[in-house]
Amino acid sequence: MSGFLFAVPPLVGHINPAVGVAAELAARGHRVAWVCADAALVRRLAGPAATVFPCAGAAEGERPADLRGAEALRFLWEWFLVPLADAMAPGVRAAAEDFRPDVVVADQQAFAGALVAERLGLPWATSATTSAEFGGAYDGIPKVAEWLRDRLAELRGRIGDPAGTADPRFSPYLTLAFTTPELAGPTDRPAVRYVGPSISERPVADGFPWEWLDPGRERVLVSLGTANADVGGRFLAECVTAVRERADRVQALVADPGATLPPAADDKDILILPSLPQLPLLERVDAVVCHAGHNTVCEALWHGVPLVVAPIRDDQPVIAGQVVDAGAGLRVRFGRVTAPRLGEAIDTVLYEPGPRTAAARIRTAFRAAGGAPAAAAHLEHLAADPHARRARRADEQAE
Repeated sequence: MSGFLFAVPPLVGHINPAVGVAAELAARGHRVAWVCADAALVRRLAGPAATVFPCAGAAEGERPADLRGAEALRFLWEWFLVPLADAMAPGVRAAAEDFRPDVVVADQQAFAGALVAERLGLPWATSATTSAEFGGAYDGIPKVAEWLRDRLAELRGRIGDPAGTADPRFSPYLTLAFTTPELAGPTDRPAVRYVGPSISERPVADGFPWEWLDPGRERVLVSLGTANADVGGRFLAECVTAVRERADRVQALVADPGATLPPAADDKDILILPSLPQLPLLERVDAVVCHAGHNTVCEALWHGVPLVVAPIRDDQPVIAGQVVDAGAGLRVRFGRVTAPRLGEAIDTVLYEPGPRTAAARIRTAFRAAGGAPAAAAHLEHLAADPHARRARRADEQAE
């Protein structure tokens, strides 16, 4: 029996892929614990019995809605990722000293997990919940790449091993990529293991009107994720207009967490709710319109559903490019798209064979990759690695 400590940011999209892996490890008899700034969120997603060690989180702040490109990246790092790592580090260290894990599983955006493990001499694996950086997205922009390296070096000096050299976003031991090359493309980064999406059951609130679904029409799921509720009003309205023009053959289910759309009672064409049971709906829909968030894209393609992607910021343009390059969907411009253009894109993914064929090919690759059981097996192998055990023994003797 080995112990695995999952260090995750308080973000649903980063916790969900780890939940299935943690459950698989627990089912195999291993000790599993979490460290996160939002213990209630972890227990909601991983189950009320989850062992969660507390840690501090980054101060909450609103990101300006108009930030894009390098400025959005700078804001993300300076106002969230680096402060989150500094805040989490004491709690991660306390959790590691209390739980005594054999392996720390650090989310790719929870730098504290990797750097504290490095400082304690513990082997660590990366949980890569997005594949945007596998291809070196910023390598072609030297100033950006250098700026990121400088921020990580400063952070390592504060919370990691100053003599360390590993990029905390990519473990030299093991990086679990919740995708496959059929979508993300190949990578030359070492120790990457493509395991495909980690899909696990999620609690579904009672009361969803399943009877609303019309078996005689195609169904389109529209979601921009909870993090984009403040900027999605215009885009969602254009989606609604596009579907209205096709109501004789198309229904739409729209997630509107920010309540930006007017409610419509007894609407047989558009169902607008603050949140939707996404996984079970993906078994029943024919297309997805989304912001190219990694989890939504991979969950759609896990079900063989083609996409219309409208990236907003962060890793989303890279993921959107992967969808288009793989042939599994079309890209539209989030800020400028009109209902006619959206309607054309929806028609293409619904009725042209190419996107559905490509989505089915990726679905096959995803399911063959192994998901959570494959990820758990890789982690077991790391825990049993003799080199990793020697590192732990050396650290224990130093104490």
